[in-house]
Amino acid sequence: MKVLLLTGLGALFFAYYWDDNFDPASLQGARVLLTGANAGVGEELAYHYARLGSHLVLTAHTEAFLQKVVGNCRKLGAPKVFYIAADMASPEAPESVVQFALDKLGGLDYLVLNHIGGAPAGTRARSAQATRWLMQVNFLSYVQLTSRALPSLTDSKGSLVVVSSLLGRVPASFSTPYSAAKFALDGFFGSLRRELDVQDVNVAITMCVLGLRDRASAAEAVRGVTRVKAAPGPKAALAVIRGGATRAAGVFYPWRFHLLCLLRRWLPLPRAWFIRQELNVTAAAAA
Repeated sequence: MKVLLLTGLGALFFAYYWDDNFDPASLQGARVLLTGANAGVGEELAYHYARLGSHLVLTAHTEAFLQKVVGNCRKLGAPKVFYIAADMASPEAPESVVQFALDKLGGLDYLVLNHIGGAPAGTRARSAQATRWLMQVNFLSYVQLTSRALPSLTDSKGSLVVVSSLLGRVPASFSTPYSAAKFALDGFFGSLRRELDVQDVNVAITMCVLGLRDRASAAEAVRGVTRVKAAPGPKAALAVIRGGATRAAGVFYPWRFHLLCLLRRWLPLPRAWFIRQELNVTAAAAA
């Protein structure tokens, strides 16, 4: 029985990750609004889309970094690329960003939500003030961007691509407000997918579960707390793009995260043991 179960899981993963019918040409001329495009996975997403010939609007908090990414996208062959600096901690920013994209591109085929705000890991990050800030940046701004862009995506039969985290599926220590925001994303977009389906609205939603972001701010936030290595930005970004282009319901990178999410309710004690192996509990408690 165990052999059959393992064989079945292996076949499932093979079919999920290799038979995705990805056609790079489908992204040529696609109109893409990408948030969090200034570094890490977001920067690599911008470069992949540029190579594939997509029309881009990029946004992030820091204008200087955005200008660098925009210049690189033009060198890589992006037909159109615009940027708008915006702070997603401001409730007014999401609507202005979407309106800017609609004005520049005439509509949207893809809304790729990738921006994050991370409080330092550790017990001091559990304050109500830190939680409110994280919920605005990591959850409420996603809702606002989606609500404003949804009419255009409905017209184009487009796609919502939501870059989330393993911490939105499996709770972990010393990440309380961040994990709460990521769980909220999973609940909101899971429910929205069902609503769109029953209303016959042809907008795909792809939830992407990634590991530790490959960027300096992410590494600094968990320095001394976790032993987990960051996911390589270019590979993670390509997995996100493939999932969005094929209208997949979910993307897991690295792939083992899918197995961990499947087993989280079946084997709670082994899961807790594995999580403890990736934490420096002494350092986290002292933070």
